[in-house]
Amino acid sequence: MKTSIPLTSIPENTLFGAGDTFVLFGELFGRGYATGLIESAKAAGMNVVGITVGRRDDAGALRALTDEELAAAEANLGGKIINVPLMAGFDMDAPEGEKTPTDLVGEMTIDGWQEHKLDWDLIDRCHALGVDRFKTALAEVMTQLDALLPDGKNVYFAHTMAGGIPRAKVFMAIANRIYKGRGARYMPSQALVDSDLGKLILQNFDEVTAHTFGHLLDASGAIRDRIEASGGQVRYTAYGYHGTRVLIGDDYAWQTYTNYTQGYAKMRLEEHAQAAWDKGIKATVFNCPEIRTNSSDVFAGIELSLVPLLSALKKEGGGAWVDAQWQACQELLKDDVSLESVLKMVGDYQQDEVMQAFSDFEAWPMPNSAEQVEKTVGTSQDIVALHKNRKELVSDLLSQLVLDATGSLIFNEASAPNGPVLWLDHDLVAQQLIKTNG
Repeated sequence: MKTSIPLTSIPENTLFGAGDTFVLFGELFGRGYATGLIESAKAAGMNVVGITVGRRDDAGALRALTDEELAAAEANLGGKIINVPLMAGFDMDAPEGEKTPTDLVGEMTIDGWQEHKLDWDLIDRCHALGVDRFKTALAEVMTQLDALLPDGKNVYFAHTMAGGIPRAKVFMAIANRIYKGRGARYMPSQALVDSDLGKLILQNFDEVTAHTFGHLLDASGAIRDRIEASGGQVRYTAYGYHGTRVLIGDDYAWQTYTNYTQGYAKMRLEEHAQAAWDKGIKATVFNCPEIRTNSSDVFAGIELSLVPLLSALKKEGGGAWVDAQWQACQELLKDDVSLESVLKMVGDYQQDEVMQAFSDFEAWPMPNSAEQVEKTVGTSQDIVALHKNRKELVSDLLSQLVLDATGSLIFNEASAPNGPVLWLDHDLVAQQLIKTNG
């Protein structure tokens, strides 16, 4: 892909309504993109069905939710959850009596991990076991789901699975060096990609983030055939990240967070959507703007791209509601700090020669550099320090706005999607927000 393909107009829901079913393919945890999408589905009157990734017992074995856990999860979702564990990835799988990939990673040290060699024969067997486990559980989920879906009604599958980082202390220490390390603590991201550890993690990212979408498309084939034969329609969406356009100076320009190691898996996700689209299946990956979530906080500086949304809101129309958002953001800053000065800091950062070198779409995801990390993490920390409370940030308020807008944009576009891969840039996000609230 040579360039991003942006959504260029505000879509309307022309398909989904009461009696249709929204299927969340990924468990709902905390703050994240899925919340805005679920709210749109509920507003349209759809029934909501979810799944669970399950839980691990003290021995690491995967299990279904207890009655208490299930009740809490269904209350959080606002719909029924099919209680079959659909944990993706293979980092905790192993043949009986052998080590899991996470166990193998746990044997690494912070000083020797780059030279540490893994047992790839064992990992391949763990990989195969994990895929078989997931596909077997998915078949049972589809059997139970089929009974919940009436003929002739529309079905919306929303894939939200992502991640795949092994839960090993040594990796978290390495990740902190790669994504936050400055000066003597800086570590090049390419060192991770080139290591055995990196190769393992990239495989697991592919399984969790990308191939689960392919498995969903395949496993739901019988449901899709039945629904379409009886007059209904089926749609699939997934959340991607491949940089987005934000307002830099006076123009919207593509930019990205560096280094986004999961980017390789996000491109595999796009490939699954393209393959489905080629078969006549309406499956679309939406590449969304950066936000702060529970899982993104390891990526120091990812929130910097949120700040220009304030300028986009004014550029796309402004008004009393936009003024109120500016004021709400201003009130989060220390009394002697202006919101305009924060915008200037981000603008200077984005237009810095060092950062401009990373605005190469075809080279994405590019490895980090010491200069780039210094500017990204340094600017992030400087801006956080300008807030009254480090736990109440401008980027948190703007993240919620992005969630609201992308939920509406994705849900409505899924009615009649324009292609298998689309980008939601700050111009459309701002237009959607103004339309909804202005």
